[in-house]
Amino acid sequence: MELDIAIEADWPADTDWETLAVRAAGAAAQVAPELAHERLLASVMFADDPEVHALNREWRDKDKPTNVLSFPMLEAVDLIDLAPDGPPVMLGDIALALETCSREAAEKGVSIQDHAAHLLIHGLLHLAGYDHETGDADAEAMEALETKALALIGIPDPYAGFHQS
Repeated sequence: MELDIAIEADWPADTDWETLAVRAAGAAAQVAPELAHERLLASVMFADDPEVHALNREWRDKDKPTNVLSFPMLEAVDLIDLAPDGPPVMLGDIALALETCSREAAEKGVSIQDHAAHLLIHGLLHLAGYDHETGDADAEAMEALETKALALIGIPDPYAGFHQS
């Protein structure tokens, strides 16, 4: 998968956000092989809360910012059946909101880099057709994939301590 990355807001300059996005996408592709297809293209926008708020209002009828938005352009079945040869195919768009991401990272006691990587993996899994809002089993499956992908890039389980055994 190839990424088209745009940094539209003042994300901290001490981080190479493009490299972080590529690492997160590589980890997501290792746990969700349908994302490893060479023809796939996804756009990632590192935005601010006002931009994500506007997108959320326009496309999801939710008048508030959120941490990450995903806009899939392929159905899961089309992704799985994608031929190996041909032109690039747009998987979808992801937008991360700086202020919400920063606030959530602080609340969780993690770095903004680790939280952004988690949100990117989460967004990419949504683009691949995974959906945590369709039931507990789907949510647990998606969380397990996120945890595995994050472990591949050295980030601890963000869900540890949130679930009862």
